[in-house]
Amino acid sequence: MFEVTLLLLTMLLIAAFAFLPTVFSKLFSGKSSQQTDVACVPGLEVQEDATSKQTFLAHLQSEIEAALFPRPTDSILQRHYDALVNAELENRLAAMPDS
Repeated sequence: MFEVTLLLLTMLLIAAFAFLPTVFSKLFSGKSSQQTDVACVPGLEVQEDATSKQTFLAHLQSEIEAALFPRPTDSILQRHYDALVNAELENRLAAMPDS
């Protein structure tokens, strides 16, 4: 019974690290509250903006792919599929208002 409990706790810990990496990285980073946060450094604001832009584009691409048929396995069809996704991504970005 002890082995089963130990196994379940280990699986729970592994699942927690897999699905909640940001929580555990903040918890175990060892950063004190007095240390400078990355967002407070003026030179690194561009990196944060680039990361949020990349995340937005990845989310938009996943929305487009969710509306399409599944990704084909043939290499030629994959190129056509990628071109279709990129064209739709460009269309959606062009339709967005500049802010």
